[in-house]
Amino acid sequence: MRFGHFDDTAREYVITTPHTPYPWINYLGSERFFSLLSHQAGGYSFYRDAKMRRLTRYRYNNIPADAGGRYLYVHDEGDVWTPSWLPVKADLDHFETRHGLGYSRITGERGGLRVSTLFFVPLGEDAEVQKVTVTNTSDAAKTVTLFSFVEFCLWNAQDDQTNYQRNLSIGEVEVEQDGPHGSAIYHKTEYRERRDHYAVFGVSTRADGFDTDRDTFVGPYNGLGEAAVPRSGVSGDSVASGWYPIGSHSVKVTLAPGESRELVYVLGYLENPQDAKWADDAHQVVNKERAHALLGRFATPAQADDAFEALRTYWTDLLSTYSVRSGDEKLDRMVNIWNQYQCMVTFNMSRSASFFETGIGRGMGFRDSNQDLLGFVHLIPERARERILDIAATQFPDGSAYHQYQPLTKRGNNDIGSGFNDDPLWLIAGTAAYIKESGDFSILDEQVPFDNDESLAEPLFEHLTRSFRFTVDHLGPHGLPLIGRADWNDCLNLNCFSSEPGESFQTTENQAGGVAESVFIAAQFVLYGAEYAELAERRGLTDVAAEARAAVEAMREAILTHAWDGDWFLRAYDFYGNKIGTDEHDEGKIWIEPQGFAVMAGVGVGSGPDDTDAPAVRALDSVGEMLGTPHGMVLQYPAYTTYKIELGEVSTYPPGYKENGGIFCHNNPWVIIGETVLGRGDRAFDYYKRITPAYREDISDVHRLEPYVYAQMIAGKQAPRAGEAKNSWLTGTAAWNFVAVSQHLLGVRPGYDGLVVDPQIGPEVPTFTVTRVARGATYEISVTNSGARGARGRLVVDGAAVEGNVVPYAPAGSTVRVEVTL
Repeated sequence: MRFGHFDDTAREYVITTPHTPYPWINYLGSERFFSLLSHQAGGYSFYRDAKMRRLTRYRYNNIPADAGGRYLYVHDEGDVWTPSWLPVKADLDHFETRHGLGYSRITGERGGLRVSTLFFVPLGEDAEVQKVTVTNTSDAAKTVTLFSFVEFCLWNAQDDQTNYQRNLSIGEVEVEQDGPHGSAIYHKTEYRERRDHYAVFGVSTRADGFDTDRDTFVGPYNGLGEAAVPRSGVSGDSVASGWYPIGSHSVKVTLAPGESRELVYVLGYLENPQDAKWADDAHQVVNKERAHALLGRFATPAQADDAFEALRTYWTDLLSTYSVRSGDEKLDRMVNIWNQYQCMVTFNMSRSASFFETGIGRGMGFRDSNQDLLGFVHLIPERARERILDIAATQFPDGSAYHQYQPLTKRGNNDIGSGFNDDPLWLIAGTAAYIKESGDFSILDEQVPFDNDESLAEPLFEHLTRSFRFTVDHLGPHGLPLIGRADWNDCLNLNCFSSEPGESFQTTENQAGGVAESVFIAAQFVLYGAEYAELAERRGLTDVAAEARAAVEAMREAILTHAWDGDWFLRAYDFYGNKIGTDEHDEGKIWIEPQGFAVMAGVGVGSGPDDTDAPAVRALDSVGEMLGTPHGMVLQYPAYTTYKIELGEVSTYPPGYKENGGIFCHNNPWVIIGETVLGRGDRAFDYYKRITPAYREDISDVHRLEPYVYAQMIAGKQAPRAGEAKNSWLTGTAAWNFVAVSQHLLGVRPGYDGLVVDPQIGPEVPTFTVTRVARGATYEISVTNSGARGARGRLVVDGAAVEGNVVPYAPAGSTVRVEVTL
């Protein structure tokens, strides 16, 4: 069952009913100001940090799930409704939400009136713009009143939801009915003391009334669906004093048949210097100069239109960096539009703010942000550079890292825990990807502090060295890396032994053992240790490179000697030195992570796809047989049915969910890439389609979440609701799937000296053309694909056959034509 459709020409997903299985959202903003917006106008806005600078309030675990947002009520001669359906839930004659790239348009029609709102965050602005178009579709004149609504958060979202004894007394606003660009409401809670920032909610006309007190607007014992002021048809002109400050303007609109009127609402964030906070000597009136300037930039619908067109042009330019024409519309729309768009959102948000992450508990992940780099570095390499330096500055001097840091302060946040021993190597991965894309080796010479202490600053290359050495210096009895608190799988906690209800596995003290080892980190070290050696070589550090390569080869041998179970790779050794992920056990026999990552790293590959004696071939055959489902590959099988204290959080989930036998989509691309390494593009493309949202659109009633972006998790084959997704949008699945499809299935990836062209996608896509901009040059790569297993492309570059699969980088501004035959 579908609840909408893709409009590829407009690059939009069109939702045609408010009754989707779950709120389907979009993200507005790509710089400093961000909004989450559901197809029913739910969600919230914040500046830079979803915890510390939250503009509007949102309540999770609410009933209904999507309660609270930015709403527009219509009062039409006693008939009250909302174009977004929620919160009033009055039947609509027409409903449509179009989620586009950085914008959404919600349209509702009832009783001969159509109201359409375009939501977007303009480039370079710390504000959300809402352009409203009201059209009389009836054959009689209409006079209606519109009531806007936002509920202000008292800035710190966690404190806002918990510290009621203080917060219900501190809410403050100012009302400006006759401002230079219409009416405006200013939220200035705590501005009188330590804050230098405030919010504004304005409308581009003189409002007929206003409300800033939620209790007045909603009425006693009402919900937002029964709000008293819209039902009365007249604003209360209330001024908040403590309690719950809101922003609401009422605007009366009279329309002849067929006539339209446009209004522009702006929700903005402003900061004032300490010496210019106030407009009066008594320090009572906020200095509104910056707010007036902001509202003035969107005082007319034409100004909003111009800003919107600039945003669309921005996305057109960004997405021109990599595109494909294949004849498979689902493949093309994911590669050309939605996967890259999601990669940009994960770059901005990491894992911090979604409808599954409150924006309170998590900041930017050290591991997460480095992996996200892989998916967006081709779009905005200059911002990737900045992000790498931010991440590296939170690293500890011994090479380990804070697991997360706060985006506002860029300082490490240990509240979420540390000691995840895979973290350091991801810095090498992110840095190598940036240098391959940009050619900018100078980043390695940038002075970067450890733990944000400038006195400890060293060149970035030294940070990579500490990352590399951290693994080398923390090996267990089998020569495999120690796991610490966990590796990539946060829930595999082999040193925690937690028995206290509610205790966090991420922060509880580890037991010292020096025995629990990770095969995943071992495979990661083989892959990214080789990258470190290459970077050292290119810096002229031949001895360092040779030593690094020797350590990588020793790790490769340790995996084959001590981590091979006969038909697949082990997952780990536990605190007692016992195997995890072995056929000797009844549960948790085989885990996906080491199979995919080891083959990605080239461990045990053998002579090709038909070398059934090669460990890599046998491991991925076992993955397909034991972990495969129509919805993707489960993380391990069989799932655990009882709590294993020596394994930690992974065994706390019911079988088939999350890390316990769920389809954790993030690691499926590692197997997809592994299959391309073996030359089995047919299998790789089959696995790709199983988890890719556009291919799952027809089962949206099962999948439940958005059919245009990846989810973190899909319930596995042992779950009662197999195929149902959770945790959409903010997942490393986005970056890794773009790497899988763009660099390995379609086979165009940047190297240090040129583009590597090595497609492996199987016979379902017999021809395709990739357009790739790299270092200022454009490459048009046309592929004729037999799909034969093990076949590798033969390249003709600008009419001349070349050996190998590397197309040297051309001068910026040039166009290179590549013909590939498999």
